[in-house]
Amino acid sequence: MLSNVVAAPGRLLISEPFMMDPNFKRSVVLLTEHTEDGSVGFVLNQQSVYLLSDVLPNVSYSDLPVFIGGPVGTDTLHFIHCVPEKISGGIEIATGIFWGGDFEHVKDLVSTYQVTEDEIKFFAGYSGWSGGQLEYEINENAWIVASKFDTDTLFKSDDQELWKEVIISLGQRYAHIVNFPENPMLN
Repeated sequence: MLSNVVAAPGRLLISEPFMMDPNFKRSVVLLTEHTEDGSVGFVLNQQSVYLLSDVLPNVSYSDLPVFIGGPVGTDTLHFIHCVPEKISGGIEIATGIFWGGDFEHVKDLVSTYQVTEDEIKFFAGYSGWSGGQLEYEINENAWIVASKFDTDTLFKSDDQELWKEVIISLGQRYAHIVNFPENPMLN
């Protein structure tokens, strides 16, 4: 279930409790791509102040939140979903979780209320690592890598609680770290 060595598409990166980088502080990142050339993922629990209608004004009726996927390419929009029967063309990155798909169709689905925030997440930007960088960070214990998780948690959890929920789901070995203060100097 857990490994501090193996990163792969469909795995979760869970930041260690004292990570101070504001881009990844108490974050849960879904890896969508991992090769020797680098890695790509999306921070699942940093909701921005924007709604989809703010970034795509031609998509009517959209009050779906937009998350901050990471510090790279912040002028790009990405999405993951769990409804391949509605959205074609996505890449399955974990059982039941798809990255991308027919974007024009997605805009139609959103405009006609045929997809909900329990089924799709939008991201401005992404998280990226150059070749070997993520492995180095994992070996330095900056990340816990989880290969098994509840898919519903990724779409239905409150973004403020997702980090805690994922940590607790890893079992007793990790559950105690949810009580660590964000700043170790306060301990």
